[in-house]
Amino acid sequence: MGLLQRYQAIRSHSVAICAPLAIEDYVPQPSGDVSPPKWHLGHTAWFFEAVVLAAHAPGYREFHPRFGYIFNSYYESQGQRVLRHRRGDLSRPTVQDVLAYRAHVDHAMHALLQTALAPDVVALIELGLQHEQQHQELLLTDIKYIFAVNPLQPAYLGSHDAQAHAVIDGTAEFFSDGKSPAWIASAGGLVEIGAVDQGFSFDNERPRHQVWLEPFEIRTTLVSNREYLAFIEAGGYRNAQYWFAEGWDWVKQGNTAPLYWNLVDCDWHQFTLHGLQPIALDAPVTHINWYEASAYCEWAGLRLPREAEWETSAAHFAWGQRWEWTQSAYAPYPGFTPSVGVVSEYNGKFMVNQMVLRGASFATPPGHARRSYRNFFHPHLGWQYTGLRPVRKASAP
Repeated sequence: MGLLQRYQAIRSHSVAICAPLAIEDYVPQPSGDVSPPKWHLGHTAWFFEAVVLAAHAPGYREFHPRFGYIFNSYYESQGQRVLRHRRGDLSRPTVQDVLAYRAHVDHAMHALLQTALAPDVVALIELGLQHEQQHQELLLTDIKYIFAVNPLQPAYLGSHDAQAHAVIDGTAEFFSDGKSPAWIASAGGLVEIGAVDQGFSFDNERPRHQVWLEPFEIRTTLVSNREYLAFIEAGGYRNAQYWFAEGWDWVKQGNTAPLYWNLVDCDWHQFTLHGLQPIALDAPVTHINWYEASAYCEWAGLRLPREAEWETSAAHFAWGQRWEWTQSAYAPYPGFTPSVGVVSEYNGKFMVNQMVLRGASFATPPGHARRSYRNFFHPHLGWQYTGLRPVRKASAP
């Protein structure tokens, strides 16, 4: 598929994700950790406008002089912006205004993509497409959060909603391959991790480098809801010995189960894209934060994998159902160099106080996942489709 065709397909997919929404669903922001769907649509248009068109499309005229203030996310070099937790305060621009903004940017991008482009411009456009795919996953998870806190607990995926089902296979939330847990042994030693030269990668995946690993075993399956429920019933949220100090502080705020778990008439249910549903016991546990993942491992006599352990083993197990927490802090690789220009702010400045996740989820757009991908979140966050694949010491020979 050519670059123009990819651009059209990816941009259309963002709008398709929002198609099942009512107009009122585009605006709420019930948490500072999520953004309104309307903002995601505007921000991804702004990225192409600010990073590509403003610098590389001669004669381009910006759509609105204040949209940069509204739709800039965190780029200090691009000036002041609406604070992240205030994005849901804005009733204007309207959804129609934002869609018109997208159409304006798309028209200019279509013209640009039909000209001879320098390699550095092509690279910026590819980054913009990858950035939009990141926001497509965020769109779905933010919509889920917005619906979950609504007392009506509406379903994004209605049983007869062809629009929504064309966007995502919602049955994947309940997927289980039915396999019993098994363990893959690794002899460790000196291994290489990081992005290879072929294909796209973010700057935080580079450079490829060597890491020393001690022998270990990693599980072929993710921890299931059934296994995690055993941790809850064993008093996992009542015993401080399993938790890091910050995690125990988080528990004491009233947290007693994963995000979206609810007791209904003494039975556990979970809010899903289909609305509130009974817990699928054999499906992988999801929406757990790093504190919960590490506490479960401590209770079970296991541990989270280092990201190098995960990456070097991933060819031997199925991954992509859930983002998988690691025990690795999000830090630069040896020799890391940020991308140049405005996109130098894309990853590097966030390399503190966050933990690495590996893999992907069923909400990750097709073609966006790879083994070297380094996702990252603060330890208390679990609104993404996050799960865990434990590691244990290598068995004695």
